[in-house]
Amino acid sequence: MIGSTKPSEPKIRVLLVDDSTVVRGTLRRILEREPDIDVVGSAENGRVAVVTLGSHPADIVLLDIEMPEMDGLTALPLLLKACPGVKVVMASTLTERGAKVTLQALALGAADYIAKPTTLRQGSGIDIIAEDVIRKVRALGRKGGAAPRETPPTPRGPVRSSAVVPRVLAIGSSTGGPAALSAVLRGLPPQFTLPILVTQHMPPTFTAMLAEHLGKDGRRPSQQARDGQPVLAGQIYVAPGDYHMVVEGGNGSSVLRLNQQPPENFCRPAVDPLFRSVAAAYGAATLAVVLTGMGEDGRRGGEAVVDAGGTVVAQDEATSVVWGMPGAVAQAGLAAAVLPLGEIAKHVARLAKMI
Repeated sequence: MIGSTKPSEPKIRVLLVDDSTVVRGTLRRILEREPDIDVVGSAENGRVAVVTLGSHPADIVLLDIEMPEMDGLTALPLLLKACPGVKVVMASTLTERGAKVTLQALALGAADYIAKPTTLRQGSGIDIIAEDVIRKVRALGRKGGAAPRETPPTPRGPVRSSAVVPRVLAIGSSTGGPAALSAVLRGLPPQFTLPILVTQHMPPTFTAMLAEHLGKDGRRPSQQARDGQPVLAGQIYVAPGDYHMVVEGGNGSSVLRLNQQPPENFCRPAVDPLFRSVAAAYGAATLAVVLTGMGEDGRRGGEAVVDAGGTVVAQDEATSVVWGMPGAVAQAGLAAAVLPLGEIAKHVARLAKMI
């Protein structure tokens, strides 16, 4: 059993959708051993899932992508319509095709994804998958998306935006991040020329595909970062899966470095190393944005940005899929502004004096 919520809280209701009876059974066993999670039903394809959801309302749907009769991508909008407010988590293979379809699903309204259980024996990967499934179900099923800390940080006093015009934009995100990143980048004006450094919690293959999508949505060059690459104006750089992305140098000669130092906040790439390094390289000319995501990655890095005189902006709770990361930053008193997703791009451009 992996740390649960208080017994008095309502159980998180989950619907399982997969054409494999073995996978459905495995996921059911993983979830039903948790006292705060209730599997309310299962379905072998998208068509059955839509009907089942109508009679068995759920908070979370774990949805396979490839199924007969109706696949997950086709079923997704129907499920969201059948039960407004439901969070759909795609079960994806960690392949190029899986990444492509998963990113399509996230753009269509899926909240997150999990690695599809393929090796189903204890001790051969299933335990890691179980931990990920439970963590994401809890984060999406619990308002706020983050377990309360026993000793929350003491909030600072009011933090104002830096008087220094920023020279770099660093963005951190996790659950719900791909769609939020696209929204922010689409909203930036063509004259916005700051380099944009992105850390999104994703595995390899997915991050390369994400960089391609963000380039199309942001209408500017975008790539998965390479070690030693110079940081250039008007470019988007995405941290590759399984590598932290940091900045070295400054004063117009910054370069990107990739490393496999230990995960931070259980993540690699993580937002904190990026924010710390950008604060060290750019000082008060740092602008950092924390978007939707579970956990509190970005809080410690946000402290470094504020200590260096830079500016941190956080997405608000109402528009976040999970208000873990931005909530941790806001509650620590680090955010100069806490804004709805739709207002972040304009605010960022205004701070950069580019509108």
